[in-house]
Amino acid sequence: MVSTTLPTWASGLWPAPTEAGPAPAGAIDRPIAFEPMSEADLDAVHAVETSAYGHPWTRKHLRDSLQAGYPAVMLLGEALPGEHPHPPRADGRWLMGYFVAMHGVEEVHLLNITVSPVHQRQGWARFMLQALALWSRGQGAHTLWLEVRESNAPARRLYERCGFQAVGVRRGYYPLTTLQREDAIVMSLRLDERAAT
Repeated sequence: MVSTTLPTWASGLWPAPTEAGPAPAGAIDRPIAFEPMSEADLDAVHAVETSAYGHPWTRKHLRDSLQAGYPAVMLLGEALPGEHPHPPRADGRWLMGYFVAMHGVEEVHLLNITVSPVHQRQGWARFMLQALALWSRGQGAHTLWLEVRESNAPARRLYERCGFQAVGVRRGYYPLTTLQREDAIVMSLRLDERAAT
């Protein structure tokens, strides 16, 4: 859901979680925060990436995105009593998820959104998408774009529930096997006030 008013962090800062929306229903009540990703975070981020995907981004892909200045943001959660976050972080918090985007002229392109397998199916992907949509509007973007594997029905349903519409296909966009590739469905979300729901 896209807010109809610009958040207080429209100047470019990432949101307090309460500005992105309420924490997902049914999620364990824990303090959470968005923080920019840095090179010091790459080991933990890459560990989550490789645990979440059959065809993960390499550490070099993540590092190149940071060096290119792409917005890369982590969702961090405080550990609850008795929890031992994995992968371990120096501050003892969970790396619950992250996303990487590319800001263009009046548009933002989502390149990667990942929820740690431990925290999947709790509503955090939708929560991060809401935060990204709000930030994108604050940067003057009118459209948020992404690609998703044609076979990834759960992700496609999530994006559709968030208001994205399929607008095209990129043939052979994703690796599938050594000799085969898979099509990507191109999806877009209008961010202007009229489309806000």
